[in-house]
Amino acid sequence: MTSLVLTSQDLDCSLLTPMMQHYMEVKKQHPQAILFYRMGDFYEAFFDDACVISRELELVLTGKEAGKQVGRVAMAGIPHHALDRYGKQLVEKGFSVAICEQMESAAAAQGNLVKREVTHTLTPGTVIEEGMLTAKRHNFLVAIVGNFDRDQNRELSRDQPYGLAYADVSTGDFFTTQLSSQEQLVQELLRLQPAEILLPSELPNPWESKNLPDYLPNHFCYTKRALSGFDLAESRQQILATFKLRSLEGIGCEGLPLAVRAAGGILSYLSATQKHSEIQLKTLISYQLSDYLWLDHQTRRNLEIIQTVRDGTLHGSLLWALDQTCTSMGGRALRRWLIQPLQDLPQIRDRTDTVAELVEKHQLRQHLRKCLSQIYDIERLSSRIGNGSANARDLVALSVSLSRLEDIAAIAAAGKSLYLCSLQSVPEQLLNLAQNLAKSLSENPPLYLTEGNLIRAGINPELDQMRQQAKEDVNWLADLEKTERDRTGINTLKVGFNKAFGYYISISRGKIDQAPSEYIRKQTLTNEERYITPELKERETRILNAERAQFELEYQLFGELRQQAADLIQPIREIASHLAAADCLASLAEVAVKYNYCRPTLTSDRTLSIRNGRHPVVEQTIPSGFFVPNHTQLGSEHTPDLIVLTGPNMSGKSIYLRQIGLMQLMAQVGSFVPAESASFGICDRIFTRVGAVDDLATGQSTFMVEMNETANILNHAKANS
Repeated sequence: MTSLVLTSQDLDCSLLTPMMQHYMEVKKQHPQAILFYRMGDFYEAFFDDACVISRELELVLTGKEAGKQVGRVAMAGIPHHALDRYGKQLVEKGFSVAICEQMESAAAAQGNLVKREVTHTLTPGTVIEEGMLTAKRHNFLVAIVGNFDRDQNRELSRDQPYGLAYADVSTGDFFTTQLSSQEQLVQELLRLQPAEILLPSELPNPWESKNLPDYLPNHFCYTKRALSGFDLAESRQQILATFKLRSLEGIGCEGLPLAVRAAGGILSYLSATQKHSEIQLKTLISYQLSDYLWLDHQTRRNLEIIQTVRDGTLHGSLLWALDQTCTSMGGRALRRWLIQPLQDLPQIRDRTDTVAELVEKHQLRQHLRKCLSQIYDIERLSSRIGNGSANARDLVALSVSLSRLEDIAAIAAAGKSLYLCSLQSVPEQLLNLAQNLAKSLSENPPLYLTEGNLIRAGINPELDQMRQQAKEDVNWLADLEKTERDRTGINTLKVGFNKAFGYYISISRGKIDQAPSEYIRKQTLTNEERYITPELKERETRILNAERAQFELEYQLFGELRQQAADLIQPIREIASHLAAADCLASLAEVAVKYNYCRPTLTSDRTLSIRNGRHPVVEQTIPSGFFVPNHTQLGSEHTPDLIVLTGPNMSGKSIYLRQIGLMQLMAQVGSFVPAESASFGICDRIFTRVGAVDDLATGQSTFMVEMNETANILNHAKANS
């Protein structure tokens, strides 16, 4: 057996076939990515890339002739319709995938090499396809920049400022900030859990710094970019042009050069990787860490806010206990709120007012949740529509969702709180879009846009005429089989079709001597002969040309509908944001009613008062009524600032500590809390030190880990912590 050529290194490309030469040209333009090269119904990879996907995806490694003097080269591929499934596996493993599509059909190429171009690159932080994303979790792309003297020691300093920007391409969210220290940078990365981090090639990898805490994981996916992609002047111009701004003052970035550079780095990267897809992000928002209650990594871990310490699962976390959301948008919003609670008292009260109203008005809450459950993820739908990758089913889902807005507005009209008022008016243009999409699109369109049956009858006269002609041709073919059977006396004669040979007349082997002389032999099989006639060939040409024209017209009409939706992406995203927040608050109200939570009193002093408080997670994991409520009094004029709580192991000390931290957090999210009554002062940071943990790999005993964490609390705690 001839051995395969596994690598293209030192290979003379002039010896390759024209197609393989083009493959090599494209690969040189995307050396860091796995190249998926469209060939008919498959995406193929060659040489090293074929070996990689064969290993990572457990595919059979085959070969393809690449030239007489080269022989067979390694090849592996996937069906085109399986791109989401296999692409997700590669992206989750940290690979980037460049998609090289056929830009014309083989028929249009007329014997020449089919035109192909890289339309977009799948990277961990830029995926937008539904099958590659987790419904209730953001997929963040982060960019980091910092100031350092490249001629000096490039070790990162604890006090060095950084710019950090992050975007979720699938929802359009786009934020940037400027951080004052390495600790803040690390804590933000751990909060965001980004899918991909962009770094200037001159900036050292943060995880390689000797100054970092030993407990930090080294699992993020990094992509090095040229420093020019983070240039301040270029970044500034990109932001102004992208969002049609005259100044950065309106988005709070005028005095934040590092934040501007980080945001520009993301825009530059999206432009480079999504060449044929315009990624439409929401207007950039700048933020400061002081705007939110700060929860460091250890606090989030110890309080088990979004996952458990034991096995890292959702079940048993605070998010699990509170998530009764009806939509993916609401689920993402709740997750975001829990790891970034507010410090602004008016904003917190706006949320709590809505929860209180939904708790009090049972029918309003139930009807709202029922309507929300019929809403698709229009936040992510709008992103696919905006970049031109949405299919007909996406538009149908958008139409169904937008058509529910009037019902939601009518339900919300009974409310008076801020978040319910935001749902009471629906832009007329969105209702018109919903009606137009419902009227124009087939009720159950195919997944792929080239298969026809996208547009309803009665929408376009030319399309209706084409379909009528196609129906007549189908009837003619059905009549042809009957006519030819009667004429030839061959009762087993059939008229068939396949992609390779087109339409044919099939006669079994035993009766080929009865075939009329005007039949032209087309193909010989084991049990039958296949023939054509001049009339059948002429009809075939007409049928196939008409079908192609029909599909092209349907695609054109669909493209016009998709563009109509893309033109309204901003109001769609705005209403999606309102729906997500309402869903999140309705979920908190549902939990409050089910488990008898109370509305907390929020103050600007240091009071912490809880009567008959309960742990929000533990009480859901044990039989009803088994949790014994407890009280807490701290921080007022007549109560201490410190409790020294002692007792034997397994007596409930850790549960009591976590319970208070979680209730403080829930109150600043805007939620009700599991207690008979509760009052909280707004705090700026929550610290926890819970449980015995060692780090033997770095030589730290349980005692040393505990002392380091305690020192961190003492060094950073302030009056309102």
